[in-house]
Amino acid sequence: MTGLRFDPSLPWPVVAVIAALALLAAAWALWRGLPGWSLRGLAGLAAAAALAAPVLERGVRHGLSDIVILLDDRSASQSLPGRDAQTDAAMDQITGQLAALAGVELRRVTVADDPDGTLIGTALTRALAAEPEARVAGIVAVTDGQAHDAAMVPANAPAPVHVLLTGQPTDWDRRLVIDEAPAFGLIDTPAVIRLRIEDQGAVPPEMVGRPATLRVRVEGEDEQVIALPPGIPLDLPVSITHAGQNVVSIRLDPPEAGAPQLTEQNDAAAVQIEGVRDRLRVLLVSGEPHAGERTWRNLLKSDANVDLIHFTILRPPDKMDGVPVDEVALIAFPTQELFEQRINDFDLIIFDRYRVRGILPRDYFDNIRRYVQEGGALLVSAGPEMASVESLNLSPIGDILPARPTGRVVQEAFTPQLTADGHRHPVTSGLPGAPAEQGGEPGWGRWLQRQDIIPDPDAQVVMTAEGDAPLLVLDREGEGRVALLASDQVWLWGRGFEGGGPQLELLRRIAHWSMKEPELEEEALLAQTGRDLSVTVTRRTMQDEAGPVTVTAPDGSTAELPLEPQEPGRFTGHWQAPAPGLYTLQHGDLTRLMALGPAAPREFEQTVASGEALAPLAEATGGAVLHLSDGVPDVRTARPGRSAHGWGVGGEWIAITPREAAQVSGLSRRPLLPDWAWLALIAGLALAGWLLEGGRIRSWKR
Repeated sequence: MTGLRFDPSLPWPVVAVIAALALLAAAWALWRGLPGWSLRGLAGLAAAAALAAPVLERGVRHGLSDIVILLDDRSASQSLPGRDAQTDAAMDQITGQLAALAGVELRRVTVADDPDGTLIGTALTRALAAEPEARVAGIVAVTDGQAHDAAMVPANAPAPVHVLLTGQPTDWDRRLVIDEAPAFGLIDTPAVIRLRIEDQGAVPPEMVGRPATLRVRVEGEDEQVIALPPGIPLDLPVSITHAGQNVVSIRLDPPEAGAPQLTEQNDAAAVQIEGVRDRLRVLLVSGEPHAGERTWRNLLKSDANVDLIHFTILRPPDKMDGVPVDEVALIAFPTQELFEQRINDFDLIIFDRYRVRGILPRDYFDNIRRYVQEGGALLVSAGPEMASVESLNLSPIGDILPARPTGRVVQEAFTPQLTADGHRHPVTSGLPGAPAEQGGEPGWGRWLQRQDIIPDPDAQVVMTAEGDAPLLVLDREGEGRVALLASDQVWLWGRGFEGGGPQLELLRRIAHWSMKEPELEEEALLAQTGRDLSVTVTRRTMQDEAGPVTVTAPDGSTAELPLEPQEPGRFTGHWQAPAPGLYTLQHGDLTRLMALGPAAPREFEQTVASGEALAPLAEATGGAVLHLSDGVPDVRTARPGRSAHGWGVGGEWIAITPREAAQVSGLSRRPLLPDWAWLALIAGLALAGWLLEGGRIRSWKR
C-alpha cells in the first residue's frame, strides 16, 4: 500500500490563505500584462505545497472482518407463550446466515432479567462501546421491544439496526394498574387507592368494554367483589384496622370469553399501607393522692403521640368541711361529656387507685363496661382501696375485671416474678432484668405491698408475687381488653429502690397491649422478608407447641413450613420463595398476606410486543422493525447508502453494510521532496519570473 499524506507545518487555513494569495498575485500580473505571471503563481503555489509537507506512506494493508452485534432478549416477558420458540428459531437462523457470510464476526449479547425491567438500551450502548466503530456492520435485536430504559437507547449507530419482534398479531392482555396508593394511613380511617383496568393489544370483540371482576381483600377480612369496566379510574376506600403493616390484596378474575390473554401475572397487586394512629387518646382517672400517682402521668406525657386527659380527685365527698362538692373545683370537670358523649373517642382508660365514692354515677361505669366490650381498653392499677367497700369490683365494671379481690391487703416485701405465661406473653417476655426461664431470680427491686386477688379461669396471669400470688392479670372482654395490676408499688422501680426495675417499659407494654398494638399481640403470625426472596416466619403463641405454617403461592399451590422453637412462646421457620408475588401464610385461625417483590413485576406491565422504543434508532440508521410472526428475514450485505431492508422472492430481508476496515503494518513515511529541493524550486521559479519580466530571457511568445 502506497499513499500520499500531508503533515502541514502550519494550520490548513494558513496554507490555504498562502495559496490563495499566490493565485491572486498571478491573476493581477496577468491583468497588467506582465510576462512572468505564470512563474510567479507557480512559485507561490510551490511555497504553499512546501508548507503542506506532502509525504509518501508505504505499508502492508491487512483487511479486518466486520462485526455484527446480535442482541438476544431473554427477559421474563420473553417467556410468555410462544416467544421462547420464536426467539430460539430466529437466533439459530440468523446466526447461521451470518456465519455463512465471509469476513463477518458475531457478537452475541444476552439481555437477562433485572429488577428494573428489560434494559435493552443499556445493553446496546455497552455493546457498541466495546467494539471499534469502524468495524460494526450491523445490529440485530430479537426482542419483544419492551425497553424499560428508553432514555439509554442511543440516538444513532454506525450501522443499520434491525429489530425483530416476537409475539403474535392476535396478542392481547388485561392488567391491573395502581395509579395512586398511600404509604401510610390513619387507623379506623379509610385510605383511598386509585386504580384502573387497562386492555392492551388486539382485544377480542366480545371483551371490548366488558367489566372485569375485581376482588379486594385487606389482611384477614372478608373479600370484596367489584365489577369495573376497562379504562375507568376507581377510588377504592380500604379500612386500616391496626397499627403496622396492612396488606391490601387486589386481584382480577381471568377473562370469561375470547382468546386467552398473554399472562395473569399483572392481574394482581399488593398494596402495603403502614397503619398509624393519629394521636393516642388516654383518659387517666386518679383516686386519692399517693407516692406513685405521677408515674402514669409521666409515662403518658413523655410520648408526644399521646393526648392525655388526667382526672384527679383531690377532695373526697366525705370530707366534712361544709363546702359543697360541686363548689370545690376551680373549674367544673366535664364528666358527662367524657363518660357519656365522647367516651368512644378514647383508646385507653386508666383507673389509678380509684375509690367508688359517688363522684362518678353508676351510669358512667355502665358506659365504660360497654366501651370495653365494644373494643375499648381498660387498665386498673389497684391499691388498698381494691379490698374495701369502695372497690371498683363492686361497680358495674367489676363484671369485666379479670380478677376478684379477697379483701386482704398483703403488706410485706416481695420480688415480682414471671409466670410460664409471662415468659411467653409479649407484655412481659424479655423485660430487662427478667430471668431467662421460669424459676430464675430476676434482677429487680422489691415491692412492699399488694392486694390479694383471685384471677378468672380464662385470664392470663403473667406476673406474680412470691408464692404464685397473682400480681399482673390480662384478659380480653368482648372486643376489648382489660389489665389489672394488683399493686401500686411499681413506682419503687422508677426510684431505683433496691436496684429498681423496668418500670416505664412494663407500663408502656401494658398500655400498648391494651390498645392492640400488633407487636404486643400474644397470638400473632409474623413474616420478615429479604431482598433475595428469603422469608423468616415467626409464630408467637401462648401454646407449648406450634404446627407447620401453610404457604399458598400466587398460582394456588401450597407448601408446609415447619416451625422450630426459638424461645418460650416463639417459633420460627425459614423459607425461600421460588418467585416474586403475593403469598398467603396460614396457621390455624391466623392469616397473613406477604408481598415478595412486586405482585405484578415491571416486566409484565406492558406485555404486547411493540417496536415503539427502538423504532427511532432503526429509522435513523436505515434499519427496520419487523415481526417474526411473518417469518425470519434473510440476511444480506448492502453497500453503505443503499437500502438495508426490503422484499425479495423469498420474503423480507435485512442487510448489513461491510465496512472494509483494515490494519496497516510495516508503515514507512518519507517527504515527497527534501526541504532544500522545495527551496530551490521556489527560488528558481521566482528568479525565472523576474528575469522574464526584465527582458533578460525571451518571452514565451517570442
